[in-house]
Amino acid sequence: MSSPILISLDAMGGDHGPPVVVAGVRDYIKRHGGAGVRFLLHGDETAIRAEMAQCGLTDDVCIVRHTDKVVAMDEKPAQAMRRGKGSSLWNAIEAVKSGEAGAVVSAGNTGALMAISKLLLRMSAPGLERPAIVAGWPTPRGVTAVLDVGANIESDAAQLVEFAIMGEAFMTAVHSVAKPTIGILNVGSEDMKGHEEVREAARLLREGGFGLDYFGFVEGTDIARGTVDVVVTDGFTGNIALKTAEGVAKFIAGLMKEALTSSLASKAGALLAMPALRRMSQKIDPNANNGGPLLGLNGIVVKSHGGATPGGFGAAIRVAVELGRSDYLIKVSQSFSRLTAVLEQPPAAPSDPAKETSQ
Repeated sequence: MSSPILISLDAMGGDHGPPVVVAGVRDYIKRHGGAGVRFLLHGDETAIRAEMAQCGLTDDVCIVRHTDKVVAMDEKPAQAMRRGKGSSLWNAIEAVKSGEAGAVVSAGNTGALMAISKLLLRMSAPGLERPAIVAGWPTPRGVTAVLDVGANIESDAAQLVEFAIMGEAFMTAVHSVAKPTIGILNVGSEDMKGHEEVREAARLLREGGFGLDYFGFVEGTDIARGTVDVVVTDGFTGNIALKTAEGVAKFIAGLMKEALTSSLASKAGALLAMPALRRMSQKIDPNANNGGPLLGLNGIVVKSHGGATPGGFGAAIRVAVELGRSDYLIKVSQSFSRLTAVLEQPPAAPSDPAKETSQ
C-alpha cells in the first residue's frame, strides 16, 4: 500500500484553468487509481466545484480553498513575487512549504512559478542558485530525462554535476530506473571535445565518488536514441534542443497528415494503418510526457504545459505523486553533501617530471 499523499494544485493556472485541472484529477484517478491520494485545489471555488460536479469528484477526493486572486500568464516574475501573495499559485506552493501537501502542480506562468517556489521553499543546497527544469524525452527505450531545459542559461562544472545528481534521482523515483546512466551533452564523444566546464564536469563525475553510472559525453543524436537515461546540459543548449525537437515533430506530423490525405488511395491506406499511427502519435505526444519538475528546491514542484489537455495534466500529477512518495529529496541532499566535500578538497599538487625521471 502506497503512503497517503496530498497534492496541491493551482486550479487557475494555464490556458484553461479549472476545466482542465479538475478533469486532470479525474484522468489521474482513472489511469492510476485514487487510493492514498487527495487533492487540494486553490482558486475560484464556484468554478472549481462546477467542474467537480461534471467530473463526479467529491469532497472525499478534493479539498477546495477559495481565492479570487490569480497570477496572469504574462505577468513578470518580479511582479508576481510582489503582488502574488494570496493567489492560487502562491497558496498552492505555500501548502508544500507548510508541510500540508507533499507536492504542487501548476500549469501557470513558468517564471512566476519558479520565482515564488524559490522564495517560499528555498534551494536544497547552499551553492544552488536556481532550480533546474527537467524534460522527459521519448526514445525507443522509453524516456530520457534532459536537464536543464531553460532555467539556467549558463552552468559551470559544479552545476552540471548537480544536474546529474538530480536527474539520476528523478529517473529512479518517477521512471523506476534502478541505476540510470548519465551523459553530458557535448559537440563530440571524445574526451578532449567541448569547453572547459563540460570537461571538468566529466572529471568530477568520474572521480568524485558519487556512485553515479557515468557513461561519458553524448551528442545531440544520442538524446532521441536513448543512449543514456539522463542527459545533462546547460539551460541555453537544453532549451534550444527541446524547442527544435518539438518543431521537427510538428513538421513531420504535418507532412504525414498531408501525405495520408492527398488521395483516396492514401486515405484508404491511412485507415488500414490507423492503429499503428495512433500508437506512434501517443509516443510523441507532449501530453504523454507532460510534467517538468523544478529540481533543486526544498519541496516537490511540477510544471505542466500551459496548454495541456486533461490527460496531460493527469500525467503531471503522476510525476508529482511519484516524486512526493519517493526519497528523492533525501537522496539528492546526501549527494549534494558529497559534492560539497569534493569541491572543498584542495587541488592535487602537480607532479614533478624531473623527479619522476630520476626515480
